[in-house]
Amino acid sequence: MRFSAALLAVGFAASLSAAETPLDESNSWALSVPRDAFSDDALLDLRRLNEPRSGQNGFVRLSPDGNDFVRGDGAPIRFWAVGTDAVRFSPEDMDRHARWLAKLGVNLTRLHLTVCDAKEGSSIMDVRDDVIAGAHRFIKAANENGIYVLISPYYPHFTLPKSWKIEGGGSEAEGLLFIDEKVQNAYRHWTREFYTRVNPHTGLAIKDDPTVAILQIQNEDSLFFWTSQRLTDPQRRKLSARFSDWLARKHGTTQKAWDAWGNGSKGRDKFDDPAHGMIGCLPVYDLTLEPESRAYDNRLRDTAQFLAEFQRDFYARMGRYLREELGCRQLLNATNWRTANDSKLKALERFSYHALDIDAENEYVGSDYQHDGPNDGYRVDPGHFLRQRAVLAKPFEMCTNYRMEEGHPFLLTETAWKNPNRYQSEGPFLVAAYQSLNGLDGVIWFSCQTPGYETDPRKPFWRTGDQMSTHKWNHCYPGMMAGFPANALLYRKSYLRQAEPIVRDVRTLESLFNREPPRIDDNEAYGDQRNLPDLKPGWKPRGDEINRAAYQIGPVMTRTGGNPKESRVGKIAKYFDPAKGTIRSSTGELLWDYRKEVATMNAPKAQGVTGFLKRAGGRFELRDAVILSDNDYATVNLAPLDDQPIAQSERVLVQVVTVNRLTGWRTKDATFKLGKGERAYEVKGEQIVRIGRPPFRIAKAKLEVRFKNKRLRRARILDINGYQVGSRSVTDGRFTFPPDAIYAVVTTEPNGK
Repeated sequence: MRFSAALLAVGFAASLSAAETPLDESNSWALSVPRDAFSDDALLDLRRLNEPRSGQNGFVRLSPDGNDFVRGDGAPIRFWAVGTDAVRFSPEDMDRHARWLAKLGVNLTRLHLTVCDAKEGSSIMDVRDDVIAGAHRFIKAANENGIYVLISPYYPHFTLPKSWKIEGGGSEAEGLLFIDEKVQNAYRHWTREFYTRVNPHTGLAIKDDPTVAILQIQNEDSLFFWTSQRLTDPQRRKLSARFSDWLARKHGTTQKAWDAWGNGSKGRDKFDDPAHGMIGCLPVYDLTLEPESRAYDNRLRDTAQFLAEFQRDFYARMGRYLREELGCRQLLNATNWRTANDSKLKALERFSYHALDIDAENEYVGSDYQHDGPNDGYRVDPGHFLRQRAVLAKPFEMCTNYRMEEGHPFLLTETAWKNPNRYQSEGPFLVAAYQSLNGLDGVIWFSCQTPGYETDPRKPFWRTGDQMSTHKWNHCYPGMMAGFPANALLYRKSYLRQAEPIVRDVRTLESLFNREPPRIDDNEAYGDQRNLPDLKPGWKPRGDEINRAAYQIGPVMTRTGGNPKESRVGKIAKYFDPAKGTIRSSTGELLWDYRKEVATMNAPKAQGVTGFLKRAGGRFELRDAVILSDNDYATVNLAPLDDQPIAQSERVLVQVVTVNRLTGWRTKDATFKLGKGERAYEVKGEQIVRIGRPPFRIAKAKLEVRFKNKRLRRARILDINGYQVGSRSVTDGRFTFPPDAIYAVVTTEPNGK
């Protein structure tokens, strides 16, 4: 099957604007999820990859070079991870949830919490005993299933209670932890209560429990983000007083700093009073600007350095408190946020994290996938508008594209192909492939809101007419979770090779404080990424800029505070062909075709393809198999269950994940506006007509696999829980995958056995 370029273009354009073809009995099957007894009869159960009990070999620690994680006994460990709401589950559901996650290949869960009591009327020292009790109980369940835990105890995205009596508190809590000593003292109390109470289920306080591998100081807050603009005058005065003290130490006095900056820097802040020892710390908006004078630039340079060092010092102090005063033995991460202008400020943000062990960021796939409508931040309603894209068309939007600092592991602590994106199945495939290639140390899918597969995401308390809305953030949809087993296996077992760095970028601290953009950025991608100049033939770098295709070729490593002459850039053009629209990994095992919107993995123990298979020709020649598919969109993995190369394996997992929708889901073509005011623009997309009802319907697989390993003779067909429900013969290595299945194990057993 071959298509002309013109036909491909027509098909592509159609896929961007047409309403979805409904899934019904003619083209899909109804997903049934029986309650899992977790018996030994399951043919697909990855619990064996985990230790009998997490932490049984001691605390997770850094590898000798500081770039990765090792278990307490020194064995390397990679994390396939989820965020979970398990602390609010019943004890029975916690146990079921942990066992289910282990079965799918998960070995790390992140508990994203706020342990303080933020209700109006509470004291600032109050903690939520129910949250602590829930965390304690889930730690037990995680331990018994070989799953490690990351705890994030504070998310300041709440209205500040007046009963806390914070001076100039304002309406929001963001930023105060860095500045206000009363809030900092309260944080020390909250974490003391949380981390030193003995867990009645384990006999260990969290600080002494090696099941808890990582502690995060806080979630999604930064003095370099826009929320810092909301600081009230009393809090800004406190920050400016710290800035003034810092200036006096650097320049001798605040007046000398004022004079050194020169004319053009003065009168920009209400707190400017150098004669009395006070100079205002400019708001983050100023740091996003290009200065119009040398004097203004001098002031901004000092402001940037101060904020970076001030924030870094906060994390260092909190790290010392947790380790030296509380005795916490876990690895530490500062936070996971971005900035008001990543090109200018993200390097400063990351510099502040380097006071502790681990770098991190939260980034969700789908800036061009737009979901627009009232309450679209947390729910999906009939009447909402959609403009959906696969990330396969936009390699620079991939959530594993990160600059990684030498000596610091990197975690993506939240990501998702957000509901109701219909191209979710590419997610686990691409994440497993490119975090393997780049050496990213863990991607944490956000978030499991149900103990097992979500079977009815409708919320009775969210009604729109005669319909019920669904939650945007539950990760337990089959389009994502069903793709875990093969991809968790190949990532955790290193079936794809990690490449040597394609870029090593060494920067001076001065370049950070001057807010100079890096040679290659890892900023969150916004807008329609398909037509970027650096994806097209003839792209010319600006100065010493590096094409972002490097992220699909190999690791991009950084070192801060060194000699830029030590920087190195590999031969990107050897692997990147913008004329064809392809990027090949330097290992030769991965190929991303962003024009056809397909990606393949092709290693001895990991093979497969994801994307618009039919449109790309429907035939994919891999190392040890040929995949033929008439599916418009699907993700196919081949992975050995006996740790042997597929060419010699006696048990190969074939995993096929297509599109899923609730029964009766409907959309219609629609034109709508994105953005506000003069910046609003019109787009073509879809409007949700019907949310639908259970059960989920799964698009039928239209697939044949032709193995070169002719010893494979029988396919055992599995249900969603990994138990055999049928079998098929494999003739001369050829296997027609059932239309109504997700998993099959192809074996060397005789037919009929």
